[in-house]
Amino acid sequence: MTTPNPPSDCPLCPRLAEFRHLNRAQFPGWHNAPVDNWGDAAPSLLIVGLAPGLRGANRTGRPFTGDYAGDLLYDTLKMYGLAQGEYRADPNDGFELVDTMIVNSVRCVPPQNKPTGPEIATCRRFLIATLAANPQAKAYFALGRIAHDSLLSALGERRAAFPFSHGAEHRLSDGRTLIDSFHCSRYNTNTGRLTPEMFQSAMGKAVAVIRN
Repeated sequence: MTTPNPPSDCPLCPRLAEFRHLNRAQFPGWHNAPVDNWGDAAPSLLIVGLAPGLRGANRTGRPFTGDYAGDLLYDTLKMYGLAQGEYRADPNDGFELVDTMIVNSVRCVPPQNKPTGPEIATCRRFLIATLAANPQAKAYFALGRIAHDSLLSALGERRAAFPFSHGAEHRLSDGRTLIDSFHCSRYNTNTGRLTPEMFQSAMGKAVAVIRN
């Protein structure tokens, strides 16, 4: 039976394993391993991301911790009462998620932040196991199209039936709700594709679902 988190030396994706080993040699003080789910043990909201960032979660071992994406994500979660404490981009900062869990579609950092289709498919077993372990979840929040597509595949849904668009709200076959957002990356915010207000608005839809 697949567990929700892969082993620290997961060999399933050779390219990612090789990149992980190279990073361990270059940055021996970093996490440099698959990044586990993080958050509430029985969340109402599951946030699905893409993959660890090289100098973010791959360095710190906690999702979205250490890079810009975490600044916007965690500020927004705290604004809605889905996080507490002070986020200081340090896994030992005492920051905690409330009724929320973060899971990445791919657990190891990919070169150039671009996992391949086969790597996404291979790692999906851990997303499927996470979904199975959280039947109480009421809503999913997908950060970007790849996370959206991987989640739909993990749920056995037809992707064509639920097209990705920022702020879209989808009623899924299992009765749960999927809300989409552009990824909260620095690139998307610097180019104006995603503003903090747009991100907060999308997250607000997920909050409304879980608190209804």
